[in-house]
Amino acid sequence: MRKLTQAVCVMVALAGTTSILCKAQSGVLNPKASYVDVAARRAELKQTKSERVRAAVAQLETCVAQAGVEAPAGPMRIPMHYLHGGHGPINPAEHPATVPYGLFEKKVTAGMNQFLATGDHAEAQCAQDQIDRWAQANALMDYDAVENAQSWYQVEWTLSAIASSESVLLNDAQLDGQETARDVAWMNKVAHHMIGFPAEATHHNNHHYWRGLAAIATGVISSDQQLFDFGVQAYKDAVDEIDQKGAFPKEMARNERAIHYQSFALQPLVPIAEFAERQHVSIFTYRSASGRSIAEAIRFLGAAVADPELVKPYTPEDQLVDSDAMDFFACIEFFVHRFPRGRLPAAIQAGLKKATFATRLGGSTTVIAGR
Repeated sequence: MRKLTQAVCVMVALAGTTSILCKAQSGVLNPKASYVDVAARRAELKQTKSERVRAAVAQLETCVAQAGVEAPAGPMRIPMHYLHGGHGPINPAEHPATVPYGLFEKKVTAGMNQFLATGDHAEAQCAQDQIDRWAQANALMDYDAVENAQSWYQVEWTLSAIASSESVLLNDAQLDGQETARDVAWMNKVAHHMIGFPAEATHHNNHHYWRGLAAIATGVISSDQQLFDFGVQAYKDAVDEIDQKGAFPKEMARNERAIHYQSFALQPLVPIAEFAERQHVSIFTYRSASGRSIAEAIRFLGAAVADPELVKPYTPEDQLVDSDAMDFFACIEFFVHRFPRGRLPAAIQAGLKKATFATRLGGSTTVIAGR
């Protein structure tokens, strides 16, 4: 396995507070910038007149009410999602193996969402303690991307959830500096292990983009330029893949789930761009050599939901369109927070009339970025 240089994390005491500094290569990142301006968003939530956003805040679960989640013991051995290849019947053996990861993500994001919305320190501390439990167990490290690819995928999703959440939690000045430093150092180690497999160099479909989100979120919280740059490059790689219609060709090859995977590929990309923008690196404006941008992929998704026949040139199968799923349009919340909603296809505007939610993106995306 190829080894990458890991960041060194130290605690620095300044004026009675403790800061976390992690360094790799060059560059200075603001570890508290997050993919959302925490103070501004909290103020926005208090003043919002959006009934949809108000309802999402009211329906938030709490971290403190959920049982603690122990890290799975031993090597990660998660069965593949599909019984055969990259589509078709789902493997029933996969779900039981992923339950602890889902509960872990759910508890952490619940605490982060409550802290973001209300400033509740107890909720932030609950989320941090849950992360710390897995950090002290050195979880998410014992797997091989070739021998067990599904475990690799699970790491990219779980790390995306908790590193994105940590970027918000670090804005709580009352959190224990030693604990957060320990947890950030662990996530940094997990991220470098995740992108260090030789298969990463050629495995450039939606999983590359998810690893990009996990990397950039971790890079921000640990001030690791190498991880940050990996995330930015993953975003550019994705935009470079977009064809003249706005589709991701590798996702269109997923047969009856082509539209599903167009959405799934977009999910990590918009938050990557937000993390970059918050560090004053503008990539929403990035265009491929053929002039494509992320907006075209979003528009194609909306058009395909409204008319699945649009994917027939790519695959003849009837589409399993799951646009009613809470995560299907989740990433678009970030896009709409920055760009006018009126430019989006009607199918997406209709989808954003209800709350969206994706633990892999930090939980309630409506609370995090919705309008």
